[in-house]
Amino acid sequence: MINNYFAYYSQKYASKWLVFGIDLCLLLVTFFLAYFIRFNFTLDFDLKQFFFEIPFVLVVSAVSFLVVGSFKSVIRHTGFTDVVNVFKAIVLMAFACITIVSINRFTNIVPGFTIPLSIIVMHALLSFVALSASRLLFKMTYKYLKSKLLLTRRVLIYGTGDSAIVTYNALLNNAKTSFDILAFVDNDNKKNGKVINGVRIVSCSNLDLNYVETNDVDEIIVADHNTDSGMLMKLLDALSDSEVKITKVPPIEQWINGELSAKQIKQVQIEDLLGRPPIEIDNPNLLNEFRGETVLVTGAAGSIGSELVKQLSNFDVKHLILVDQAESALYDVQQDLKRDGKHNYTAIVADIRDGLRIDSIFQTHKPTMVFHAAAYKHVPLMEKAPYEAIKINVNGTKLLADTASRYNVKKFVFVSTDKAVNPTSVMGATKRIAEMYITCLQKESKTKFITTRFGNVLGSNGSVIPLFKKQIEAGSSLTLTHKDITRYFMTIPEASQLVLEAGTMGKGGEIFIFDMGESVKIFDLAKNMIRLSGLRYPEDIDINVTGLRPGEKLYEELLANGENTLSTYHKKILISKTRELDYAKVKSEIEELCITNRFQNNNIVMKMKSLIPEYKSNNSEYEKFDTRVEIYKKAKGILENNSKDSKVFKSVQ
Repeated sequence: MINNYFAYYSQKYASKWLVFGIDLCLLLVTFFLAYFIRFNFTLDFDLKQFFFEIPFVLVVSAVSFLVVGSFKSVIRHTGFTDVVNVFKAIVLMAFACITIVSINRFTNIVPGFTIPLSIIVMHALLSFVALSASRLLFKMTYKYLKSKLLLTRRVLIYGTGDSAIVTYNALLNNAKTSFDILAFVDNDNKKNGKVINGVRIVSCSNLDLNYVETNDVDEIIVADHNTDSGMLMKLLDALSDSEVKITKVPPIEQWINGELSAKQIKQVQIEDLLGRPPIEIDNPNLLNEFRGETVLVTGAAGSIGSELVKQLSNFDVKHLILVDQAESALYDVQQDLKRDGKHNYTAIVADIRDGLRIDSIFQTHKPTMVFHAAAYKHVPLMEKAPYEAIKINVNGTKLLADTASRYNVKKFVFVSTDKAVNPTSVMGATKRIAEMYITCLQKESKTKFITTRFGNVLGSNGSVIPLFKKQIEAGSSLTLTHKDITRYFMTIPEASQLVLEAGTMGKGGEIFIFDMGESVKIFDLAKNMIRLSGLRYPEDIDINVTGLRPGEKLYEELLANGENTLSTYHKKILISKTRELDYAKVKSEIEELCITNRFQNNNIVMKMKSLIPEYKSNNSEYEKFDTRVEIYKKAKGILENNSKDSKVFKSVQ
């Protein structure tokens, strides 16, 4: 026990008192040098007087160091602030010496004691140089020995701004790994050849495979937060044949206590390669919209639902009601809210298909707003189970919307998908039918029903990104359904922010679509993910094209045939101008579909195709019904015309 205490206190205090002692020794040396220089580099001065002055200089210097605390800094991490502290200590020492010597000259308290003022000034200058130089020398020696003894990574820092300088300092101060910073990289050619902290600036145009290989670069750290995804894509493409790692500094708000550490520098994520700047929403109306509201979120444990809950919890809502049938995932969301200090919520395990259960939730909690994110969304699985898809996506939405209307909920926001546009799958068709139902319900309800429609969400459950990550971790080939397949992408926070924004601006009956930029080729996405993992395509990991799955589209769309858009005050949110519906007829047919929904897949799909003229199956067993539906519609039209003609003929008679 005694040994442990001794070790602890020796480590805590020994180093700074050692610095204190070295500093005092250096001051004695510089005091001698001041006399030596003052007397023309000779010893023609009173040595007896000199030795008489030494105790005085030592005491004054020691007090100055103790007052300022210049000896307490970690020498191997000496920076500008430490040099400033040394300067303060030296100034205090010189001022004290001049003051005491001047007073003694007038009072003669200590007879014969004096120090020439020129010596004091020279001593102060020499001391400042000596103490500063000793610290920098020790820092350089430590850095050199560290680079020889520890694993050294040769890095380039992309950027020359404040964040790049902070990154530079964080790398130098890292204790576990030694970083050899070769250069800063900047897009501005005018900065080429300039120097920051002794490190050269290189133009971005010079950064190619040859430069990386010649300089044996291990890592490129992107420190400029304004760097667009296009640049990152070019960088990945240019260095695709090298093993260089590309990492990124997190935003300032994610730094720990406002300081960056080397551990926080992470690999560039696929979200950084969306091909567009991130969507940002800063609308103060959101605060007013949700203040004091009781908000119910279905699918609260899902990807979008949980993010909606997270963002809504940051508003001044009266109460949050979390509904999901997945108890384990809902428990996780509940724990996240507890950890963040949120208490105004109720987590409820419930199935939206259970009308009585949903009614009791509305009766008990009286929600004023509903965000409906619960749904089945996996295209191939739903292609084989139309009954389940209708039961959840159509009938579940219908029950929830009817209940919301019955309890006069202010707003009902439905989270749809771009797969509902010109659907080619059962899943897409059910989401389109759900859109149609709440549009019809709007005509007879006080509740404002709003639909939001967007594409794939990066990192959501079952999306392509987590699948590719798992396959890369397993070292297996990436599976891709088609080499030319494209998708629109946005991040989970982006999607949730846009849903909230659309819910705020909605007046009822709108279908909001989100501008998601250019569609992304999944094949290119797969190759970039391989590169970001530090591997090479196809040498390390190949991409296996398996063919389109049942109901899968090659290209996604945001607008159906005959639809146009209207702009809103947010440039990323548009309103879809959909075709007019025979509301009473469509609503009646959807209600009939929900009632007659049975396990006979063929009959169900036929009814869905009759409801949605643009629903054309793709790569599916249900393609055979497209022709039948067309024949049925033509026959029905002929019968209706004949019936009209017959009535006209009878009226003429």
